[in-house]
Amino acid sequence: MWDEEILLVAVKMPKTMNVRVTTMDAELEFAIRPKTTGKQLFDQSCYIQVVRTVGLREMWFFGLQYVDSKGYVTWLKHQKQVTKQDVKKENPLQFKFRVKFFPEDVSEELIQEITQRLFFLQVKEAVLNDDNYCPPETAVLLASYAVQAKYADYNKENHRPGYLSSERLLPQRVLEQHKLTKEQWEERIQKWHMEHTGLLREDAMMEYLKIAQDLEMYGVNYFHIRNKKGTQLWLGVDALGLNIYEHGDKLSPKIGFPWSEIRNISFTDKKFVIKPIDKKAPNFEFYAPRLRINKRILLLCMGNHELYMRRRKPDTIEVQQMKAQAREERHHKQMEKARLQSEKRAREQAERDRERTERERKELLERLRNIEEQTHKAQKELEEQTRRALQLEQERGRAADEAQRLDRERRAAEEAKAALAQQAADQKKTQEQLAAELAEFSAKIALLEEAKKKKEDEASEWQHKALSAQEDLEKTREELKVALAPPVPEQSEEEAPRESSDQREIHREKRRKRELQALSSDLEAARDHSKRTHNDLLHAENVRAGRDKYKTLRQIRQGNTKQRVDEFESM
Repeated sequence: MWDEEILLVAVKMPKTMNVRVTTMDAELEFAIRPKTTGKQLFDQSCYIQVVRTVGLREMWFFGLQYVDSKGYVTWLKHQKQVTKQDVKKENPLQFKFRVKFFPEDVSEELIQEITQRLFFLQVKEAVLNDDNYCPPETAVLLASYAVQAKYADYNKENHRPGYLSSERLLPQRVLEQHKLTKEQWEERIQKWHMEHTGLLREDAMMEYLKIAQDLEMYGVNYFHIRNKKGTQLWLGVDALGLNIYEHGDKLSPKIGFPWSEIRNISFTDKKFVIKPIDKKAPNFEFYAPRLRINKRILLLCMGNHELYMRRRKPDTIEVQQMKAQAREERHHKQMEKARLQSEKRAREQAERDRERTERERKELLERLRNIEEQTHKAQKELEEQTRRALQLEQERGRAADEAQRLDRERRAAEEAKAALAQQAADQKKTQEQLAAELAEFSAKIALLEEAKKKKEDEASEWQHKALSAQEDLEKTREELKVALAPPVPEQSEEEAPRESSDQREIHREKRRKRELQALSSDLEAARDHSKRTHNDLLHAENVRAGRDKYKTLRQIRQGNTKQRVDEFESM
């Protein structure tokens, strides 16, 4: 893993003129002659070291940057001797290996992985230092791609809470403008990091650059200029041409001149002259505060114009070879990625099977425990119902015995009645006495009949209760059988219908869009509007008006060259 530092080149002054090259992971010292030119130093210190170490071949994007004696950042000239350039006198001399020219489209023009890596480091540094203005929502998204580029796929075992605590991922401006803790920022970035699962490190860096190149200040070199009226303005030099900005707004250019309209560029002292291809149009003239500023503008214009024209010609043999090699390497990485993903899916499937088996084992143990509890409970209920059934049977028997006793008493009473009747006949009792006795026995017989009926009803009721108890007993036995029956096998994951990859991707994109909207609302709720910067206000106005970088560029290049030159002079 490369350390995220900018390449430094240190040159020791004569007499030895030793050079120490500090790369991102190594140092190299070598000697140069006192008459060494900037190109020779660039070739020796950068080409030899970088090419042999990491295989960089797209050297046309890069240059050696230094601070001059006046404190201005400038670029080492290739055709001039190093010792004759206005390098700040230090021991050793300090140079930075930096991106000097930016492509129009990073995904089309940056071929080598190392080139993408160096661009990624420099653009990320510009975003974090707020040299390249980035709105908060985009800054969080970019941070998540930077995390993916460094840590690869999110893994909950390795990436525990706090794994981003030591990382610098967001501009200080964004942190200060929101009432969120470090942990809350980490939660939001981690959420997006999880969304990038499966994305290769180099693809994450490229996604970072594709988003960053849509930022308004990306790849623009700004210079203080003024027009003939003396109005203070900004000149922006980038891959597409020259843009004019008002002094208080670096986000939204007001006038644009693409490279395709420019025929010649020159300067005399502080006056800079650009001759358009349209001969009817006047020269585009402006003034820089210092002669050295015009020199820097000229060098950047020449380099950007050369690359602009180069892009519109067939690729050179070298570029074709690099593209072929890049395609081959990418194919190899994709095959390796597919193999790793296949192995990962197999491991995940084995883990899922193991977890499912363990889950099913626990479920079966829990089910067995529940069945045992149900069985124990059912046995208790069965014993209770059996006891009640025996009790009911005993009560029924006693009722039947009582009914038989009453029946015997009834028959005895009838026999006594018959005997009395016979006795009455035999003894010729008086009719009144016989009638009284007869009435007495008749009443007793009626009482016995009533008692017998009552006991029979009681016996019938006990019989009904016994039958109900028997039915409950049978029902309990059936429930016990169901509880003890083996469980019905559930449908396995393999048998379950699977969602197609296209459907998953569509759902993922929809979910990501919803989450981004939620993130925007979330950040808006936590934002401290009193800490908004001037660029924040300008960006908010652009969003409100529906403007973006490319709409603005199309708009400022409308009309002919003469109209735009006249507009510049009237600013």
